[in-house]
Amino acid sequence: MAEYCISCCSTADLTKEYFDKRGIRYVCFHYELGGTDYLDDLGQTMPPAELYRRMLAGEDVKTSQVSIGEYADFFRKIFDEGKDILHLTLSSGISGSYNSACIAAEQVREEYPNRKIYVVDSLAASSGYGLLVDTLADRRDAGESIDELYAWVCENKKKLQHWFFTSDLTFFIRGGRVSKAAGFFGGMLGICPLLNVDYEGHLTAREKVRTKKKVIQRIVQKMEENAEGGLAYSGKCYICQSECMDDAKAVAMLVESRFLNLNGKVEIYPIGATIGSHTGPGTVALFFWGKERVD
Repeated sequence: MAEYCISCCSTADLTKEYFDKRGIRYVCFHYELGGTDYLDDLGQTMPPAELYRRMLAGEDVKTSQVSIGEYADFFRKIFDEGKDILHLTLSSGISGSYNSACIAAEQVREEYPNRKIYVVDSLAASSGYGLLVDTLADRRDAGESIDELYAWVCENKKKLQHWFFTSDLTFFIRGGRVSKAAGFFGGMLGICPLLNVDYEGHLTAREKVRTKKKVIQRIVQKMEENAEGGLAYSGKCYICQSECMDDAKAVAMLVESRFLNLNGKVEIYPIGATIGSHTGPGTVALFFWGKERVD
């Protein structure tokens, strides 16, 4: 058993069962819906379907990151178990959580001078962040030390590819990421924006694809262009979705039909409350290992 703990935030958007099974700790973000505060606890308190139902009904939703104090308490519990910590945060291009975790880590280092803690900006989000954590767990289980794992993730994290599309622009418009005029005409024309996460961890619009059928084809083409080894890709592939499972399954089926050497079946997860509060329903994201992000 490794003498260190891999940890992350709930915004890695896998499942409680997955994290428990792999021995990965997570700390929860928060959101406010209809004036009530909730933990983004991987759907344990509120299933994603209920969140999106209430959002579509017009209830306001706001998200908040893990506080410095919450991070410090989280780290202390792990140190008290005698384990060192490798913690990955949600991308700094999306959230200020990396900075908060770093401040908390400095605080607890003073209290536990004989323990070791590394905080890493994942430059990743949602189940892509989850795939990065999963890969670290595999390497941990293969016997890598915390120092080896820290060096590896710093060198390789930008090779985690994120591509996603949305078929519903409602919450992109509400959040100001798409103008009302562009959203109106985009909806009229059936445009589904194709986006990715860039090398700095920001969400970046790449293409405007007309019709859902074509964007499903296009997102898999992006995997063909960017996956490690192209069609011979032999790593894992994750998908996450916000109340559009049929679209996610269509992408998964297409991936599995073209990439015959995948490490297992494509795994599909729900987009959690923090990310989903900004995307709304209708978003599908595809994650895999490939070319290093350079723009």
